[in-house]
Amino acid sequence: MEQHGTRPAQYGPRRSRAALPPQGRGGAAAGRPVGRQAGPGAGGGPARGAGRQAGRPAPAAGQEMGARRTMPNPRLTGLGSGLFCAAVMAVLGYLDALLLGASLTVYGVLFVPVCLLTAVWVRRGDLLTAPVVVPIAFAVGLVPVAERGDGGLGGRLMGIVTALATEAGWLYGGTLVAGSTVIVRRIRLVRRRRAAARNRPPG
Repeated sequence: MEQHGTRPAQYGPRRSRAALPPQGRGGAAAGRPVGRQAGPGAGGGPARGAGRQAGRPAPAAGQEMGARRTMPNPRLTGLGSGLFCAAVMAVLGYLDALLLGASLTVYGVLFVPVCLLTAVWVRRGDLLTAPVVVPIAFAVGLVPVAERGDGGLGGRLMGIVTALATEAGWLYGGTLVAGSTVIVRRIRLVRRRRAAARNRPPG
């Protein structure tokens, strides 16, 4: 018997694919969670990126923190501030006598910023010691700068007293700078304490 290569025709009505209703077409979409469809966070891309951007610090804040870390900000005790000021003025006095011929004017000019640093770096509990130690440090630094007179101990003391009398303007100016800085820091400290007391919950 011969086998025909063509497939026999299929009789009967052909099934037509009816258009699915909107509910049927959106079935797959309706089965998804609502939270993943709505908003730019669907798929996890933009939401994760936004979270990462929110977690990063602002460039300005990072630069400010770096600047604070690089700047020195020690906290000296009352004794430490006195030793610091006296040591710095003694070194400056020796350098002045060695390089500039014991210039009292240069010594007085250098005394003012040292007083400012002493008042800024002393800790809060010892603020009142800064205006007290700076005149002592000024007299200590005058030892290599003052005139020696006849070379004895009496002549050196007389030279220090004479330098204190002639350079009293720089002495008072440096002490005034230290005292003003201490007063400003004290006022700011009192304001911070009052603000902290107001913000503190009762009880």
